[in-house]
Amino acid sequence: MKAAAPPRSRRPRRAPEFHLVIITGLSGSGKGSVVKVFEDSGYYCVDNLPVGLLPRFVELVRQSDEITRVACVVDIREGHRLGSLPAILAELRAAPLRLTLLFLEASDEVLMRRFSETRRPHPLARRATDGHGPARERDGNVRRGIQAERRALAKIRSDADLVIDTSKFNVHELRAFIQERVIQSGLAPKLQIVVTSFGFRNGLPSDADLVFDVRFLPNPNYIAALRLQSGRDKKVADYIRSFPQTGEFVHKVRDLLAYLIPHYKKEGKSYLTIAVGCTGGRHRSVYIAETLRRELRRLGYQPALAHRDL
Repeated sequence: MKAAAPPRSRRPRRAPEFHLVIITGLSGSGKGSVVKVFEDSGYYCVDNLPVGLLPRFVELVRQSDEITRVACVVDIREGHRLGSLPAILAELRAAPLRLTLLFLEASDEVLMRRFSETRRPHPLARRATDGHGPARERDGNVRRGIQAERRALAKIRSDADLVIDTSKFNVHELRAFIQERVIQSGLAPKLQIVVTSFGFRNGLPSDADLVFDVRFLPNPNYIAALRLQSGRDKKVADYIRSFPQTGEFVHKVRDLLAYLIPHYKKEGKSYLTIAVGCTGGRHRSVYIAETLRRELRRLGYQPALAHRDL
């Protein structure tokens, strides 16, 4: 008769990390759409939570073993009480949890159009409008409200972990962006790297941490056979790659990133956006962004890739 094997000692399961997402930003920037993405991804979501209740709410939720991911919308509807949010966030960051502050914004023109389409008044408009007043008066109220809100939220924006300009996102693109940049990374606390191309003629990406200007490279746009193609096409890539300064630039930037990224990780940075810009965002920046992504993979990172203006 065989002796019974001694019972295996089981290691205690490690408790899942608690992830708290605070969603804020400009009215009309898409906060309602973003909180739905978190809700669909299993987050416990609260819209328009009074900012003073935030620490107590987090304390109560953390007593539940079933809730480990929470997303809250806090915005200008709080009025003057929103001014206490930076101090509350500093208190929460000192707690044993992972906090991500998302700030959503959009250009004035896009916000004006969205308010015009919904016929809703801006919460900071000087005088409430019901949609029946003169169009010029309504537009003036909305524009003043947007400008006042930008000023009121400037401090909170500067504290954000990620600033998202939703001007060029449709609903589906915004959902994909949030899932990749925040939700998936929220399950594993590590530095999330995104390499994005853009065109200077359309402005800098609002969430860029590092910006590289590649307009010093010869422009394929002046070659008729290449003008309608992009930096992802072989002929364009071969043309850009044919110049010695291209390879030199890539090697120098790769070495710089190999030096910087470990220091960003050491300091606890959660997101790093590397933006590469050319004039229109179709040729040189696209090729260099694709190339830098491959170089970062060789260094052991798994960066995401985006082409803003392609």
